[in-house]
Amino acid sequence: MTDLEVAAPVLDSQVDRLVELGYPGLAGLSEDGFRALAEPLRPLVPDADGPVPFLLVVRSSLVPTVAAVERWTVAGKAGWTDMADELSGFRPTEDVEVPDADLYLLTGVSTGPETLGVTPADALPRITALGRTPLTIDEGVALVTHHPEVFEEHNAFQALGSRADNKRIPSFWVSKGAPRLGWCWLNNPHSWLGSASAEGRLAA
Repeated sequence: MTDLEVAAPVLDSQVDRLVELGYPGLAGLSEDGFRALAEPLRPLVPDADGPVPFLLVVRSSLVPTVAAVERWTVAGKAGWTDMADELSGFRPTEDVEVPDADLYLLTGVSTGPETLGVTPADALPRITALGRTPLTIDEGVALVTHHPEVFEEHNAFQALGSRADNKRIPSFWVSKGAPRLGWCWLNNPHSWLGSASAEGRLAA
C-alpha cells in the first residue's frame, strides 16, 4: 500500500466530518460542491508522522469562525467564544504565509507542549528558529474541529500566527466545561497553554 493510499482515507474522514457538521450549507455550497473544493488537495496529502500529521483547514472567509466554533463538541458540550465582535480584526502576522485558497492542508501539527509555561512572545522565536510556523485562528479552529480530544490527549494551545492591533493571542481551551476560543496576553505565561505550530501549509 502506498503512502497516499494510507493518508487519503484520513483526508476523506476529515471532509466527511465537515460535511456532517454542516459546512457545505455554511459555505453556501452543495455537498458535492464542497467536496469538490477538497479534491485537488488529495495528491498533496503528506507522508508525515506525529499525532497530527495534517489538517484540512477551512478559511473563515468561506465558513465564519463563530459558526465553526459553535459546532465543536467536547464532553457533550458545544463550543463557544466571547470574541465574536473582535474576530474580524485578527489577521495572519507578517511572517505567516497563508495560501490564497478556501481549503488547504496544514502539516506536522503540534500543540506546543514544550512551550507550556513560556510566554507567546518568547515562544515565537523558538518556533521560527526550528523552521516551523505558528498556527492562525483558522488553523486552531480546524485542530479542535478534527481532533476534539486535543485538550485531553495533548494540551490547550494558543494561535500566535493571528494578531489584531493589540497584544491579545487567540487561545483554545476548555472553559465552563466546554471548548472555547478566547484570548490571553502576549507576555503572560500559562502552565496549561502551549504555543501551537506546524511544519507548513499546502494548497492546490
